Amino acid sequence: MNINIKVYLHSKGTKFLQSGTFPVVNSEFKKDPDWTAAIAAHKWIQQIKNNYAASEDFRIDQVVYNEDIDITELVKSVRPIN
Repeated sequence: MNINIKVYLHSKGTKFLQSGTFPVVNSEFKKDPDWTAAIAAHKWIQQIKNNYAASEDFRIDQVVYNEDIDITELVKSVRPIN
């Protein structure tokens, strides 16, 4: 299944919005939709940081999925598995 994610970010003194549609595993989403969306958003934000050479002031202002479900704090709590 796919979810819609919007991320409001700040970098290099500028606020910007990125949005897109992302695939998630249906069974995982049914178990814990917010956490599954947060992981997908976190991975995407890491790609954005790498692609745009994010500055020292890079920050996540807000993350929402499926139009109005705010998962900002969950996304900030995601840590990569080493």
